[in-house]
Amino acid sequence: MTQTHPVRQIDRLLDIMKRLRDPQSGCPWDVAQTPETISPFAIEEGYEGMDAIARDDSDSLPDELGDLLLQVVFQAQMAEEKGQFDFETVAGKIADKMVRRHPDIFSDVEHDEDLWERTKETERHAKAEYGALAGVAQHLPALVRAAKLCRRAARVGFDWDDASGVLEKVQEEIGELKAELDGDRDRIEDELGDVLFTVASLARKLGIDPEAALRRSNRKFTRRFEAMEASLASEGKTMGEQNLETLETLWQTVKKQPGMR
Repeated sequence: MTQTHPVRQIDRLLDIMKRLRDPQSGCPWDVAQTPETISPFAIEEGYEGMDAIARDDSDSLPDELGDLLLQVVFQAQMAEEKGQFDFETVAGKIADKMVRRHPDIFSDVEHDEDLWERTKETERHAKAEYGALAGVAQHLPALVRAAKLCRRAARVGFDWDDASGVLEKVQEEIGELKAELDGDRDRIEDELGDVLFTVASLARKLGIDPEAALRRSNRKFTRRFEAMEASLASEGKTMGEQNLETLETLWQTVKKQPGMR
């Protein structure tokens, strides 16, 4: 009796992608895509995965991770069609990198806190990426990139002694923004950017992920705002019908309700 082996799902997914990209019998939409048109979806799918994790939604997370994996498979398929690389190359690269960056696990090197960063620095030099800020991707979300730039600069000593020094700098930047509010729009944008960048520095100094902090505030604002809408709707009213004083009073009331902190 011949024993059959179940098809690995990753092999099944790779085969599906090949069929979707077939110029004669594939899906017209998939065939028409390029690495450039598909790449924004990777960011979108990554954030949807983060959202499922933040909500502790284990039912949705496998689906969201699958969507993210599809982006890797899609890019690898398009590269294979051009003779550049394939999915096995991608998987092999990250496997090699993990082994290389964990010599304390896969060799006899003793672990210390800076080992990961020293290994990454060696890799950057191998790629001729020199300087403390080398390799920080240009297309990261601006707040994420600001936090990474600040961390890199701090590693070579360009840093404040403590969080109070950064807070003073935030206040200084806010003062410079205030001074430009009646002036040129480019100057206002420039000063506002300085405020946001310095706030990212403050978050790093406090050991807080600024993206996580802002996502938390976004969720809190959404909860409170929707509670205001629901409160007004229960009285047959809408937000647009109220003056600012009424809305501010309602906002303060909602903030004190359970679950609105």
